[in-house]
Amino acid sequence: MRLSIVIVNWNTTLLLVECLESIRAHPPRAANEIVVVDNASGDFNEKVFRERFADVKLIVNPANVGYARANNQAIDVSSGEYILLLNPDTQVAEGALDTLVDFMDDHPNAAACGAKLVRPDGTVERSVRSFPYPAAIAFEFLGLSRLFPHNRVLGRYRMTWFGYDQEIEVDQPMGSCLIIRRAVIDEIGAFDEQFPIFFNEVDWLYRAKQAGYRVYFTPKAVVVHHGAAATSQAGRRRMIRESHDSLARFYAKHFRSRMCGPVYYLIVACIHMGTLLRR
Repeated sequence: MRLSIVIVNWNTTLLLVECLESIRAHPPRAANEIVVVDNASGDFNEKVFRERFADVKLIVNPANVGYARANNQAIDVSSGEYILLLNPDTQVAEGALDTLVDFMDDHPNAAACGAKLVRPDGTVERSVRSFPYPAAIAFEFLGLSRLFPHNRVLGRYRMTWFGYDQEIEVDQPMGSCLIIRRAVIDEIGAFDEQFPIFFNEVDWLYRAKQAGYRVYFTPKAVVVHHGAAATSQAGRRRMIRESHDSLARFYAKHFRSRMCGPVYYLIVACIHMGTLLRR
């Protein structure tokens, strides 16, 4: 098995069906499997789904266990050399899956590669960021990245200067369509479940880079992404708070022991202040 396509669904079943139909329309050449995990969706009919997609491996959770744990469940039952994390609110374009597999074959040092995400209206989604290092986060919360979007230092976190037209090594492509190498999972572990919704792929990519691997973005694989189809159902304020709480947990895990106390606590305070300002 070359490719395992993993999709986690929560109350986005209509979009999930469209996603699976796009894979059927544009299947990869490589031997592949699809694993779907449903997190107790209110709009999911297991019997109907199994009849329509009998070839899909299905895990149905009795409760919403979060994105990280659901992905880990799927990885545990999959067998592909590569694992493609794919959101249910996406549709793959012709050749996209082949492009991602070929890229990983051609770059044995790659832990992961992200695809070019476009909205249904054709606009390119800004889906690549740097890791949330202290300086980058400071520039973001001070608003300097918005004032100087073309500055590669001040706009570092959201990479506001990047044009999405070049194949490039990056820190963290969005996990909406991210192919990862199983051998790296075997080496550094799967997703940390203390990041149930946000920053789980950021944490994994950071660990992969710390282990000496590289992460890439390629514009040659194009995927349509509706965006926030699941998270928007939980409410904007709640998701902003969860995102900032996850960022604080990321800092506690990776930076607390490497930073002096006052600087660390100042950054964490800024993170939570950002939550308050966005409510």
